[in-house]
Amino acid sequence: MRQSAAVLCNDKTSLQALQSTLAALEIELLRCPSKEKALELVLDGRCSTLIVDFDLPGAEEVIRMAALLPPTQKPALLAVASRAWPGTGQAFQSGASRILYRPLDREQIKDALQSSQKNGKKSSKKHARKSARYEMKTLVYLEIDGHTLPAVSIDIGEHGLALQATEPVPMSSNVPFRCTLPGTDVTVHGHADVIWASDQGRAGLFFSKIAPAARKHLKHWLHKRGAHSNKAKETVHELMPPEDAQVSYAASE
Repeated sequence: MRQSAAVLCNDKTSLQALQSTLAALEIELLRCPSKEKALELVLDGRCSTLIVDFDLPGAEEVIRMAALLPPTQKPALLAVASRAWPGTGQAFQSGASRILYRPLDREQIKDALQSSQKNGKKSSKKHARKSARYEMKTLVYLEIDGHTLPAVSIDIGEHGLALQATEPVPMSSNVPFRCTLPGTDVTVHGHADVIWASDQGRAGLFFSKIAPAARKHLKHWLHKRGAHSNKAKETVHELMPPEDAQVSYAASE
């Protein structure tokens, strides 16, 4: 059966980018004139992906409702948003697995679709935003408000990392970062959204933009680490704060 994507979006430029990319991936675009129609397609199981423009009224409600479905029935949930904060925080808190940042481009859409659907097939028990993460100790540098904030990574996954900084990390989006993968000379750099942070300097980052080459190196490094995951020191983690941590989350209003 051909895959389909329910799309709740009125922005012509974004729709054009989505249409061409979905067509190239042989995914049918189902245009939704209203949030009710989008939810109808989701609840009827007629779409494998739901893409919602977070600038539209009721967008958050649509994602929240879709996120309540059982894992085996829930489509990949993608949100279209600008890089403004707390808009990106609202999308994550609602249950979106990925954010497509304006202006949309083909590679960004393609990567988000393939990653989200792949994650959904791998696990029917975990939230779509969560992915396997492995312990990694390396220096991470964040560029915040014109200065460099050094930190030590705690663990890393395909879509984000957790770290311990020398001071509290402010809740913000599109934060430039860079780090070197242990045992290699590969530097991963890009931009990330801080989705939770503690007063003690711990924080969770979701990768919002990474160069294709850097993402390829990261996936290769994670694959090699996963092949040896039976070692006790290579514990699997998720992109969520420790249970005992006092943290702040991205604003949901």
